[in-house]
Amino acid sequence: MAHLTRDDSVFVLHLGDEGGGDDENVFGPPQVAAINALLDEVEASDGPTALVTTNEGKFYSTGLDTGWVLTHVDEVDPYIQSVQELLARILVFPMPTVAAVAGHAFGGGALFALAHDHVVMRSDRGYICMPGVTIGASYAPGSVMLVGDKVPARVNHEMLVTGKRYGGQQAHDLGIVDAAATLDDVLPTALAYAHAHSHTRGRTIGEIKASMYARTAAGLRATVSGVGGQAAIAES
Repeated sequence: MAHLTRDDSVFVLHLGDEGGGDDENVFGPPQVAAINALLDEVEASDGPTALVTTNEGKFYSTGLDTGWVLTHVDEVDPYIQSVQELLARILVFPMPTVAAVAGHAFGGGALFALAHDHVVMRSDRGYICMPGVTIGASYAPGSVMLVGDKVPARVNHEMLVTGKRYGGQQAHDLGIVDAAATLDDVLPTALAYAHAHSHTRGRTIGEIKASMYARTAAGLRATVSGVGGQAAIAES
């Protein structure tokens, strides 16, 4: 489960359990609730600060908890809505946010990373990918808009309509992420950015991001309906 640590004034939100491991860090309902509670704690803090999210194992996050979806069809719509609202929250969070992606980021995990202000990805191993087209999974309009906001147009098109996997160095070269670093340097690079920009935390940065991403945030917060029906068809 997600947990918080501190690096001086910067909060570090770890997507996995304390002690690490190779959990896929899926955004199931308990994880979404835990992350929101931790974000509440971060937001309630005083003074200059920033938020870094990261992982210790093989996966940053593989996104939605598909196993949970197939066994809770009647609850899928509110669940998907909760994930979309979490993406919107990170997108307009009122302080600098940095994703330190030290493992695979697929689907909802890739979206979560891209919702941050700055993304640092491991250069030598691991992929970022939006695999929906290859597995028959639909994206909500807000998710498509989020990728469009964060990724250059031609790469955005390729990423969504082909489901291509990008390694960290290629993702950096194509403008999907902001920096690529070796495993040992992913978190330090992210923390350096976070510390350098922590003084911008506050109302103004929140207002800027809320205005800059108003359409996408609204799309992410839109009422979700009918996804449960698709899940029921997939299960049958």
